[in-house]
Amino acid sequence: MFKKKPNIKPLSSIRSSDRRKIAEQIISDFHIELPKPEISPDGEQPEAVDQSSAAVGIGALRASLLPEGSQSARFTTTAGPNLKQVSGTIYVGSHSGDEQRVLWMKISDRLVPSVYTLWKHPQLVPLLHTPEIVLRKLQGGADLMTPGLAGPPFPSGAVKGAIVAVASLEKPSVPMVVGICEIEVAALQDVRGAKGHAVQGSHWAGDEIWAWSLSGKPGGDVPEHIEGWAIDEPSISEDAKHLSLDDREDDSPGGVSINANKEQKSRGEPHNQYVEGEEAEEYDQVNVEEKELSTKEIDEIFWRAFLYAVQHQKNTNKTDPNHGVKFPLPQSLVISNFVLPFLPITAPSQASMLQIKKTSWKNAKKFIKALDKDKIVKCKDRDGGECVILDIDWDDVQVTNFIPYKIPKKDTPGAESGGGGGGKAIAAGSSPSDSSIGQSLKVIHLSRPKNQLAPIFEATNADVKALYLPSELRSIVLGYLESEKLVSETNKRLVKIDPILANAVFDGSSSLDHEVLAKGTVPRDALIDRITQSCSPFWVLLRNEETREEVKARAGNAPKVHVTLETRSGNKTVTKLSGVEVFHINPQPLAEELQKACAGSSSVNQLAGSSPKNPVQEIMVQGPQKDAVVRALEKRGVHRQWIEVLDKTKGKKKS
Repeated sequence: MFKKKPNIKPLSSIRSSDRRKIAEQIISDFHIELPKPEISPDGEQPEAVDQSSAAVGIGALRASLLPEGSQSARFTTTAGPNLKQVSGTIYVGSHSGDEQRVLWMKISDRLVPSVYTLWKHPQLVPLLHTPEIVLRKLQGGADLMTPGLAGPPFPSGAVKGAIVAVASLEKPSVPMVVGICEIEVAALQDVRGAKGHAVQGSHWAGDEIWAWSLSGKPGGDVPEHIEGWAIDEPSISEDAKHLSLDDREDDSPGGVSINANKEQKSRGEPHNQYVEGEEAEEYDQVNVEEKELSTKEIDEIFWRAFLYAVQHQKNTNKTDPNHGVKFPLPQSLVISNFVLPFLPITAPSQASMLQIKKTSWKNAKKFIKALDKDKIVKCKDRDGGECVILDIDWDDVQVTNFIPYKIPKKDTPGAESGGGGGGKAIAAGSSPSDSSIGQSLKVIHLSRPKNQLAPIFEATNADVKALYLPSELRSIVLGYLESEKLVSETNKRLVKIDPILANAVFDGSSSLDHEVLAKGTVPRDALIDRITQSCSPFWVLLRNEETREEVKARAGNAPKVHVTLETRSGNKTVTKLSGVEVFHINPQPLAEELQKACAGSSSVNQLAGSSPKNPVQEIMVQGPQKDAVVRALEKRGVHRQWIEVLDKTKGKKKS
């Protein structure tokens, strides 16, 4: 999971109460025995001394699991062969004399210990064993297969779904990998001839979590031996004899030697039976490194992406003379369906580099003209300056000799930024999975008081730096009015103005302030509205079961999806929409759905003026498609009041 460097937000200190709760959750989740007060020889338990010593012992246990001064931070990374995005929290701390390291990771509300924690706390999780040669594969990101286990017997706690550690037979007391059991390992009677995954690796000594430190120093030294792990070394040695690392008798899938050479693999024999997760070899490996690419390199990537799309379309629609393509192909469809899905993008930052405007052609029209000049396609200019493809040479030597490379799937970060997915974007009727469909979204508006309002909040013992809901603000203001006895005796809806309100709220910035100050009273609701308007606005977007405490508030007004209708190329109308990413919507699947719903072309490109580090994508659909866009957004949980429509074809704004 952490083979590649995760994106870690800034660290923040953990409050003592929160640290205690986390430590108690660890004690509960991992069934750790609490220290008990000593019993005297006569069977009686001393009251004060032993009770206090037990309390000290519990406190020391909490501190050893999550030391005082620990910090936390949110992180995002990718996991699995499909590079699925994963987010969670890391907890950083240091034991006496040690450097600060990641001690725990919270993933899907589950606390997972790092190897640093396991090196300090033997017996925290069940410990499994495997040969050193297999362990090295696990430390490269592979999963442990059942035949790679040393045993039985196995720890009783190694049940399906349990967190376990893996050590080598050479260092049986030193956990090197932390993972999740995918089968009932404890119930296995014999692993010889068994198939399938045993442990899915989550973290290991050597990954980016192990290497993380505030000072930038490399990961900590691996101990030679750790006291405290219950290990029957003679039994492990005996079990190791049964592990044949060159078992050539089993020719079924998943059972070849770890030492299988490249010649064996090229004949189609499966990967080794002890680990899974190594790269396949039937594809060329194309890696777009996160460095500044030259124009020539970007040209080559775009050219190869188009060749890949043509070859894929030819191979998947062999019986159709046009291989499933309906001519003419407009230039927007060429880029959105024949180039973008086949770009080898694995990270959002790469998407900002791989854009048509950064090629030597600068636009889709000149790119198609270059393909026509090379006789791969036949194109023609239409009225209005648009270039369309009339035919493709499916038997061109560049197409037939093209060697495919690996591209990210639809749920990878690169795919979300416009790359990946392959033929799914071309195939008619194919609809990629879109996790945003059916999601529930809720926007919470919050306010933080400005310094001028501090006297009002301090008088009610409210935190000036906290964020408040409108109802909470109202309660604070009402509390202040009651404590200062400012409510009018004759009319409960009127409030008397005292010096604090006069200076903090009615400072003379508007003409009504003078009228209010002259009267000496103001309607209660008008006062509350004025104080709310004087606060700094914040917002939180909650998705599905998320709570306000789990999502960081953002300053400013809540975002909206911007939909623009404008005229291009004479009298052709297009519909553009941007700002969907903040609502957890992937622009590419949305564009494909709109393309089918509107029976016209669609494209996804970076919004002009957006940051290259955090690019915002703009979807463009042919025709005036406001209603179709609104329906698609509502299906993804976006309320109508969060959509702002600007109709430039009529020169007026619609809500």
